[in-house]
Order: sequence, then structure tokens, then C-alpha cells
Amino acid sequence: MRTLALTALIVAALAGAAAAQQAPTSKSKAGRDAGDAASAPVGKTSAATLGSMNAKAFVENAARSDMYEIQAGQLAQQKSQNSQVKDFAQMMVKDHTMTTQMLMGVLPSGIAPPKDLDKRRQGMLDNLKNSPAGEFDKRYAAQQVAAHKEARTLMQGYAKRGDNAQLKSFASQVEPKIAQHLQMAEKLPGAPGK
Repeated sequence: MRTLALTALIVAALAGAAAAQQAPTSKSKAGRDAGDAASAPVGKTSAATLGSMNAKAFVENAARSDMYEIQAGQLAQQKSQNSQVKDFAQMMVKDHTMTTQMLMGVLPSGIAPPKDLDKRRQGMLDNLKNSPAGEFDKRYAAQQVAAHKEARTLMQGYAKRGDNAQLKSFASQVEPKIAQHLQMAEKLPGAPGK
């Protein structure tokens, strides 16, 4: 029964991921809102299932998470009008560059990180790029909360159930920093619930 439920969850996550990856980015606020809203639960479900046990899936998810954080942080440093957001974005670039370097140091042989963002994260980044100044900080904050919830789920899951000891150790080391980032993101101007 438990295997059937897990299989159903994985199938639902993959179907949602496929739909989210095929959804075009939008230059309208409603389209950007819908794209971001669909992306968050898909990412968290994927992190909790596929990436939490398999080394290859974990490396792909962790590397793409860092890529997204670095690129979104660079964009926020350029587009935000708020010093708190800019300072947070600068920290994201620095910290996620560091975790990328740490990940590269523990990669199992035969597993290479992806070179590009997946379509879902690229869509999130495109939504940020297309956000006008008055909308940018709120969208960035909301994406940061969702992205760090996803990353935390990924790190916690792999640390508990992963199939590679070095990557499990990496996930355990990185998770507290991700949790700290999440708390900070939740306090950004425009964050959900603020």
C-alpha cells in the first residue's frame, strides 16, 4: 500500500513537472503569478521523492537549485530598489557559489552536474526578468521562500535516505544554511504572509 501511494505521488509529481516545464513564461503579471504558483509544489514534491534517494537525481536538483539561486541573486542585485533585498541577493550569490564548490568536491565518479537550468527554474527566472520594478521584490521574495523550502526538503530527504555517504554528509552540512536562508527570505519585504 505504501509503495502504491509513493508511486502515485511520483507519477503526480512527474506529470506536474512536465506541465510546469511546458508552460510558457508570460509577460503578464497573471501569467507570471500562475507560473510561479504551479512551480512551487511541483518542485517540493520532486525534491521530496526523486531527489531524496538517488545520487544522480540529488546532484541534478542541488546543482540546479544553486544555479537558480545565483542567477536570481544576480538579477535581484540589478533590479531591486530595496537594500534589504539586494543584501539578501548578494548573500545568495556568495553562499550558493560556496555550496556549488562544496558539491563539486564530493561528486561521485560518473555523475556530472547539469550545465543549465531546467525549464521550470528557467521559467521562474524569466518571470523575474519580466517583472516590472513595482512587482520585482515581491516576486523575488515569494520565489526565494518557495525555492528554499524545496532545497531544504531535498537536503533533509537526502541526508536521511540518500544512497551515497559523501553526498549525505554534504546534505547534512548544507541544510542548516538553507534553513537560515529560508527564515531570512520569509522576512523580506513582500514575502508571502508579510
